[in-house]
Amino acid sequence: MDVASQLQAVAVNSPVSDYTIPDLALPRGDLWVFGYGSVMWRPGRLHGYHRALCVWSWFHRGSPNSPGLVLGLDVGGSCNGIAYRVDASDKHAAADYLYHRELVTDGYEAMLVRVYLNDGPVTAAVTAPVTAPVTALCFRANRQHPQYAGKLDHGHAADVVRQSKGNSGANPDYVASAVEQLQVMGINDRALANINRLVAEGS
Repeated sequence: MDVASQLQAVAVNSPVSDYTIPDLALPRGDLWVFGYGSVMWRPGRLHGYHRALCVWSWFHRGSPNSPGLVLGLDVGGSCNGIAYRVDASDKHAAADYLYHRELVTDGYEAMLVRVYLNDGPVTAAVTAPVTAPVTALCFRANRQHPQYAGKLDHGHAADVVRQSKGNSGANPDYVASAVEQLQVMGINDRALANINRLVAEGS
């Protein structure tokens, strides 16, 4: 299944509730999307934001009574992730699917950012040469929303992750999968890896 088909597939675990439609004018031509957590393909780097377990999950990896933690882009630093391309003919359907998936609440904000592509394989995300930047759609943590968890102590974050489960599965599986994919890409996210280790040690 190609990228566009995957993006347009109906997510079984996605809620059917309304969501905020971002006031964004998508770029002309093909649509680039920057993934830093559960969706990662072609290597790319985003400046000005970093990856962090900074969003309380009330649906996918937790519940309102027992929220989990999921990744968000928070202000500062830079973030290695994956940029992937959606054909212009599919971009509106793909964007709508992503809005529905990511904006279950207003805990995230959709934005267009400049991403620098690494012209190499996924396994060389950090060392591959950088090509010209592209404008990409991505989702950052909304610091004004109650779901913004901020910077948590690693031990506290691990305790939360260890006990949380949502409609998309167990929170520990989410964190472990993210760490594994980052390692495949050659990205060493020390904070996330440490939290994952603490989760396992406390199980």
